[in-house]
Amino acid sequence: MVDGNAGSVAPSRAPLVRPALLLAAYGSSIFLSAALLFSVEPLFAKLVLPILGGTSSVWSVALVFFQVALLAGYVYAHLLTRHLSALLAVAVHLCLLCAATLALPIGIARGFAAPPAAGTEYWLIGLFSVSLGLPFVALAANAPLLQAWFSRTAHADAKDPYFLYAASNAGSFLALLSYPLLIEPLARSSQQVHAWSFGFYLLIGLVAVCGVLLLQSPLEERARAAEKLAPAPEAREALGYCLRAALPSAMLVAVTAHISTDVAAGPLLWVLPLALYLSSFVLAFQSERLLSHAACLRAQPYLLAFAVLLLVFSGLQNLALGVGVHLAAFFVTGLVCHGELARRRPPVEQLTAFYLWVAFGGALGGVFAGLVAPHVFSWPVEYPILLVLALLCRPGLYWPGRARVRAQVVAGVLAVLVVALLVWRFGVASDRVFRALITLPLVFVVVEWRREPLKLALAFASVLLLHYTDLGANGHVRTLRSFFGVHKIYETRLGNVPVRALMHGTTLHGVQRLDASALDSEGKPAPSSYYGPNSPLARSIRAVQLNQGRPVRVAVVGLGTGTLACFTRPGDALDFYEIDGVVAEIARDSRNFEFLARCKPESRITIGDARLTIQSAPDAFYDLIVIDAFSSDAIPIHLLTLEAMGLYLEKLAPQGLIALHVTSQHLDLPPVVARVAASQGLITRVQYSPVPADRTQFASDAAVLARSDSDFGALLDLGSWPKEAPSPDQPLWTDDYSNILGPILRKLRAGARPR
Repeated sequence: MVDGNAGSVAPSRAPLVRPALLLAAYGSSIFLSAALLFSVEPLFAKLVLPILGGTSSVWSVALVFFQVALLAGYVYAHLLTRHLSALLAVAVHLCLLCAATLALPIGIARGFAAPPAAGTEYWLIGLFSVSLGLPFVALAANAPLLQAWFSRTAHADAKDPYFLYAASNAGSFLALLSYPLLIEPLARSSQQVHAWSFGFYLLIGLVAVCGVLLLQSPLEERARAAEKLAPAPEAREALGYCLRAALPSAMLVAVTAHISTDVAAGPLLWVLPLALYLSSFVLAFQSERLLSHAACLRAQPYLLAFAVLLLVFSGLQNLALGVGVHLAAFFVTGLVCHGELARRRPPVEQLTAFYLWVAFGGALGGVFAGLVAPHVFSWPVEYPILLVLALLCRPGLYWPGRARVRAQVVAGVLAVLVVALLVWRFGVASDRVFRALITLPLVFVVVEWRREPLKLALAFASVLLLHYTDLGANGHVRTLRSFFGVHKIYETRLGNVPVRALMHGTTLHGVQRLDASALDSEGKPAPSSYYGPNSPLARSIRAVQLNQGRPVRVAVVGLGTGTLACFTRPGDALDFYEIDGVVAEIARDSRNFEFLARCKPESRITIGDARLTIQSAPDAFYDLIVIDAFSSDAIPIHLLTLEAMGLYLEKLAPQGLIALHVTSQHLDLPPVVARVAASQGLITRVQYSPVPADRTQFASDAAVLARSDSDFGALLDLGSWPKEAPSPDQPLWTDDYSNILGPILRKLRAGARPR
């Protein structure tokens, strides 16, 4: 025991254990703990997705929970290390791990079957906390706690155990990469849950071995005494740790939301940024770095400049380029920030305090990007802001000391503001010319000011400010933000036709003409965008009307601007199922779009996820069910599964049709639909519409399903509808299994389908 007066320690009671055994026990425990920690993140988030309509915001909020729970684990580890003897610390931690097994196997906790109408983010955090909180906190504590225990042993590397942090993140990195590439494609969710539980029980045994080895160490009490006497980090150092950890954490949430909004909300695109985030820790804390800190500092401004250019030229639709540039900029920024953390890390006596501040910064960054920003900003301004702040985390930041330099900086800022006001007031003649004028100087700026973070950040901020000011000057009407995404209503021109458009992410979800021919002879708005008169979905509605020869009942999953209402006839019943209340507000307001008000004002709009709300409809009720619920270009996977198709069939009347909008830039969806349909005994026919001559209409793809060929009826007279045979290479998507990697690869191999 420690002598409070002399600081002496009691003599050792046990012989020194073998160094190889120490390293193997601690290394394997930390590795397995990290693998469990970061494999449960995509697994549990995927289990939650169907409750919340498959939105990518689920992962943004999940990241916030994981960061806060990580902080809780680090606080627990710090308190355990500083205030309890080794014997008590080992006993308490093993008790916590055993208590966490009461939550196994993991699953959705009771009372969380459906989200509330408001406060979805906080409800989701509650769901994560109740269902997964205790096991996650127990796992999160292992990395700093086991490193602190290792530092008290007589191992030769005990004086600098930070290499085990790299091992921890390496386990996390491998677990994350294996999830979308191996675990998700090869195992069902239920199998993954039981395998994870087995790994957790195995970990308890390994941690017990580490505890026994700690208690046998002759240096344990002396090391603990040194830790207790070690001073806490100074306020300035602690603030530096916190800020350098906060920025990559916030960027993780922002960049994940940015890239996953336009493909699919699922583990494949979730784990890529998180894996890069962890690998930046691995590389930064290696004793011999593969990527030098100096090289990362040189590359970062150029990659951030490319990311800014992609935001300015947002019309670029190349998936590989867009995802690649944003991820590269994020990864190198993580290397810069985490490299600075590694370079400034304190002595081993302050190890748990260091990790505590790093975790606190990570939690702050996650809370800002995942919870605060969506409520404060009406559009995702946090990502451009973080791109600018990333430059301020570089070494060498200072406020110019000379009055002349300060005056230059102030003059530059004022000039940008003046130009922004002029643009806002008068607009510009050419979008492309304007974008060139504000982006071409970036090349010169990066080359000349790459060693001056403040000037570089001001230059990047000026470019982004002018760009978004220009958007406001060129027809932007309003922006609304909800848990399910950002909706922009703006006026522009398609060809020579003035239109008002609704954009979700980077995808148009409805367009209304504003010219003299905007209304037809009956006073109805002219359908446009993906819903022109000859679009596959319009033909599906017309075919059902002809087949039935009576007023029909139509269900549409996904409201958008409500364009499909204009294809119904008097007497037809139209029910919309929409998960986002903000979209319903937009569509109902005739000042935004007139499709509902002029074509079908009595349409019923039910708010909530369609898998839950459509269950209340009578069986065999609808003559046509339309699935058109894409968020930006992301697909709601849970609406395309075997169980979802079974639900649609229950609600489908005899001789009825199911139509699915399968237009996607990044995924080949018809084989997925055909495989699920065949499992329910349905026939699939697909139409790929050509690009219309009318610039206000877009090409679109649709798959229509029927119980028999005769049920298609008049549809086969409305254009070409070839059968889509189920492919044996396409796995059957169920609520327990789905994998978007195959559809992405097929789309990349096939390229654009012939129109």
